[in-house]
Amino acid sequence: MENEPKKNDFLLPASIVVAGLMIAGSIVYLVGNKDNSNNPPANNPSNNQAADASSILKIKSSDVILGDPKAPLTLIEYGDYQCPWCGKMYHESEQPLREEYIKTSKVKMVYRNFAFLGPESSAAAEAAECSKDQKQFWAFHDALYSAEISETKNGGIENSGNLTRDLFLKIATDLKLDLPSFTNCVDSKKYANKVEQDNSDGRTAGVKGTPSVFLNDQQIGGFLPFPEIKSSIDSLLKSPKI
Repeated sequence: MENEPKKNDFLLPASIVVAGLMIAGSIVYLVGNKDNSNNPPANNPSNNQAADASSILKIKSSDVILGDPKAPLTLIEYGDYQCPWCGKMYHESEQPLREEYIKTSKVKMVYRNFAFLGPESSAAAEAAECSKDQKQFWAFHDALYSAEISETKNGGIENSGNLTRDLFLKIATDLKLDLPSFTNCVDSKKYANKVEQDNSDGRTAGVKGTPSVFLNDQQIGGFLPFPEIKSSIDSLLKSPKI
């Protein structure tokens, strides 16, 4: 398991412009409701559903932990590499989170795929999974978001042609990955089923859009400005149960 990114994993882009109106507190890109039945959504999940969600939110062998694995708090973000609000979260909230809480062993972070915005989302998620094979997930994750942020001239339009195989190979080259191995992983779609399963698991855990942020198994919001994340973390750190 890759526990710590290299030093340059913490470098973030200098600026970001994200289109959209921020509505108090919790912004997500929502999954469309494709259920055409007349059955209303269940308001109260069954005990089995709650147990399934709790199980899914436990750290798995496929997760790559950013920070100290023994940190008392676990933050899990479900994201889509095309999602503008995920990019905003990465740029505005994740940097101070890393500096103040992850580097100081108070919080460990896990990123999971919820690739629902289109083919580029799935392709980027699969490429990021391939980077895990060479223990460079967080560096690759950061590079993907940096590349997508730099495409703000496209206005945050999904499937704009930015997240391509050529970009994935360029990032892999920049990170000095074993390129033939990485290329074979991408071209064979080695992790396509894994990404689909991530989406399914996310829905079971209650994810309805991106970003979706969980802190110690409790969903605390969608896009969250850092002061809101800080407030939630500080409250939990004071809890006698931690």
